Amino acid sequence: MNLNYTNSKCKIVVDAMGGDYAPHNAVVGAIEAAEEDQNIILVLVGRETEIVKVLNDNNLDFPKEQIVNADEVIGMHDSPTAALKAKKNSSIVVGANLVKNNEADAFVSAGNTGAMMAASTLLIGRIPGVGRPTIGATIPTEKGNFCTIYDVGASVDSKPRHLLEYAVMGSIYAEEIFNIKNPTIGLLNVGEEESKGNKVSLEAYELLKNTDLNFTGNVEGRDILKGTTDIVVCDGFVGNILLKFAESIMGLLKAKFKSFAGESFSNKIRVGLAKGTLKKVLKDMDYQEYGGVPLLGTNGISIIGHGSSSVLAIKNMVLRAKEMYDKNLIHKIEDSIKRYAN
Repeated sequence: MNLNYTNSKCKIVVDAMGGDYAPHNAVVGAIEAAEEDQNIILVLVGRETEIVKVLNDNNLDFPKEQIVNADEVIGMHDSPTAALKAKKNSSIVVGANLVKNNEADAFVSAGNTGAMMAASTLLIGRIPGVGRPTIGATIPTEKGNFCTIYDVGASVDSKPRHLLEYAVMGSIYAEEIFNIKNPTIGLLNVGEEESKGNKVSLEAYELLKNTDLNFTGNVEGRDILKGTTDIVVCDGFVGNILLKFAESIMGLLKAKFKSFAGESFSNKIRVGLAKGTLKKVLKDMDYQEYGGVPLLGTNGISIIGHGSSSVLAIKNMVLRAKEMYDKNLIHKIEDSIKRYAN
């Protein structure tokens, strides 16, 4: 893979068939990103006839040689690992193999999340020393900053060593992408005391406190929205439940405002007058602003997006992949993981 990262050309593969609104959103969003950053070489993978139709319908000029035909599509309800074997000419498998074979630097998809994680882990492979790749969720806090939770569903049976890896990778990502110097790290637990928790938590605590990471100790669920630490590490089973709960908050707020407005005409006016302000306040909770999430720990850049990703979300996913490339993130993670290898 090309090691000359900073300000260099980056070849990014986009799964044109991934997402509820594919191929339109994937194609248009990806091209918008490439137009914004001239150092992106874009490759669209998917059913060529459908990709070309989107290009023609939107009067978009795109090199035909940068379209890779893949006739099969892994659907949202397909079994991830089974689909990888049964649909070898799918856009996800073909895209992952391009990165695996050093023909591309990054892969972006809003398709089947499980299939993307499986393809990235099994085909692209893991960074040496990484036992489990991880995905994080960034949540706004009371302090006006963000807290990123690792892991939120890449695996559901993390071991103490894996929690240490999440902390290492999450710390590098926070420093390089969010520009947080020496980010603080907390271990999610049922209490702040060092003696609290189950066997995994207790062993993970010992591993974390014996590193030079900025580990601040145990944190509780209420500390996440308070912004007590920049990073929170936990088992993917717990993390995924936290993520789904957090995603439901926006829907609850919208329902509450709608209910309040429906109580009277004066309430409707109040909500209407505050609509612009509320939109700005809640912007930090809009996934479209951040695109997808990286699968950290794979030996290549892999960005996974929400199935309902908009054009803006796809665009930001591609730009995030380019930023990771520019920051040489894969090699920095590899170097850091080596330091903690037993």
